[in-house]
Amino acid sequence: MNSIRVRLLAVLLAALAISAAFMGWVTYRNVLAETVALFDYQLRQMALSLRDQGEIAPGQAGALADDQLDFVIQIWSVDGRAIYASRAHSALPSRAVLGLADVQAGGQTWRTFSVTTPSRVIQVAQPLAIRQRLAADAALRSVRPLLLIAPALALAMWWLAALTLQPLRQLADGVRARDAQSLEPLPAAGLPDEVAPLVGALNALLQRLGASLDTQRAFVADAAHELRSPLTALKLQVQLLRRAGDAAARDAAVAALAAGIERAARLVEQLLALARSEPGAPAAPREALDLADLVRQAVVDTVPLAQARGTEFELHAETALPLQGDRAALTALVRNLADNAVRYSPPGSKVELAAELRDGRPTLTVDDAGPGIPPADRERVFARFVRRGDGAQPGSGLGLAIVRAVAARHGAEVELGSSPAGGLRVSVRFAAATGAAAA
Repeated sequence: MNSIRVRLLAVLLAALAISAAFMGWVTYRNVLAETVALFDYQLRQMALSLRDQGEIAPGQAGALADDQLDFVIQIWSVDGRAIYASRAHSALPSRAVLGLADVQAGGQTWRTFSVTTPSRVIQVAQPLAIRQRLAADAALRSVRPLLLIAPALALAMWWLAALTLQPLRQLADGVRARDAQSLEPLPAAGLPDEVAPLVGALNALLQRLGASLDTQRAFVADAAHELRSPLTALKLQVQLLRRAGDAAARDAAVAALAAGIERAARLVEQLLALARSEPGAPAAPREALDLADLVRQAVVDTVPLAQARGTEFELHAETALPLQGDRAALTALVRNLADNAVRYSPPGSKVELAAELRDGRPTLTVDDAGPGIPPADRERVFARFVRRGDGAQPGSGLGLAIVRAVAARHGAEVELGSSPAGGLRVSVRFAAATGAAAA
């Protein structure tokens, strides 16, 4: 039973049934007791009236002798001799018990009330079964309206439950009618307090989905734009290779084609790395890592490019710099920083990488001897496909965007500054050395 309306109705109807049964039982018992007390009062008043009257008039005696009258009146002398009986009865009480009493006579129980005068004893009796039947009928008549109104109350509860849950139904219908492109906020005006938080949470989710879709659309558009140039260049290089007339021209065309393929492959690799680091991307399993080992591996991966440019690496790596994170993503972060430092440093210069503990936090610092970045542009270069410098160095403008995205997923901070060598200093400060990095 997953329906809220069915659950609500079941609870309300159960409460109604229990309440009606309890009220009916209490009413029945109260009315029954009051009716019995009323019958006792009638017995007492009849007996006392006969005592005060002194004698029974002939007209009154005729009325009391009516067979339809449930009451039987008996009068005895003080010595026990029967003087009067209102009507003949096969089984009348033969003795009087003063006051109210239940007397067994003739196989049935009589309810009696007896009083005395100086010369006689007066008793008024009524069969107990008749009294109980009359009292039960009166009690049932008092309960009958409650039994009749209970179904009406049940229908009213059904209608009220449907009316109360109507905002939820309208909300569900509104969400069901939307397609994948309809991310406008749901209307929140006039909603009950219990439904408003749900609508607020849904609107916040729709806003996040809209922002994520906008980011993805922008990413796809930018990626398509950036991929168009290297692919066009590859087509031109293939055509040059086909038109090469001698071995030297073919070798040059092959070399140019290989370099173009390498640039395209690097661009695709960086696009994939950026996509994996975007907010909302599935989180990779975290593992215990050592920042110093990541830096050493990045240096090894970048050595061929550094050797081709005559650039030297100077590495300062402390041991045991533990952190928790995604190995592939953090490796891409360090490799992009090292690669950028080599590409933007003059040939024959030196690039310094330091992995150390600062203020209890593992910190990576990369210094190059390149042109650096003016303070006014340091925030802008973290955007995708933004390249610094005059564009002489090949690249996609994704390196620092990847660095910031990976750092954000690991709760790290990225800062740009000026290097002592005259170029750019990039510092990445991770969470405390205990290793609990924020996702």
